[in-house]
Amino acid sequence: MHIDQSLVIETPRSVLTVLHPQFAHLFREYQLNNQEHLARWEGERPVDFFTYKSSCDSAENAYSEYLNCSALKLIAIDLNLKKMVGICNFTDIRAGAYLGCDIGYSVTREFEGQGLMKEIVLAGINHMFDVVGLHRITASYMPKNTRSETLLNNLGFEREGYAKSYLKISGQWEDMVLCSLINQKI
Repeated sequence: MHIDQSLVIETPRSVLTVLHPQFAHLFREYQLNNQEHLARWEGERPVDFFTYKSSCDSAENAYSEYLNCSALKLIAIDLNLKKMVGICNFTDIRAGAYLGCDIGYSVTREFEGQGLMKEIVLAGINHMFDVVGLHRITASYMPKNTRSETLLNNLGFEREGYAKSYLKISGQWEDMVLCSLINQKI
């Protein structure tokens, strides 16, 4: 696997880079502005999650995970607005016989439904397949999350299963559809 400590991935409308402590203020602003918007899709947050210290800690952890090749947590910064507009996380990166990871993503409410999420996720996937050299990316989504279903289908993910009571989201155990994308180049 290849690690580039100055990773920058350009898309037509944004720049993707590793969540790093220097971006903690952007990360916090994104989380605060999208707290209600994202709550229905994410696990419960600790009381101090939205503090600046928590954002700094998250950014430090993300950068450390990046350096040790266990995760790549990308933030998308809009080229015009100069603010964070999305997240694309590749976590639980495993080498060896598996060569895969899990993906998670979100986009700010104001850009929902405009194709930005697909742009960001596709750029991240291309990096993970072409540069990092992974073979498989897995994703899961709640059956009622039709936007994620459409996005993953459009990116070529294939359904592999259905997990009952898989993740606790907003205080309730939710079923998840499990799917994956295989790198056909390796």
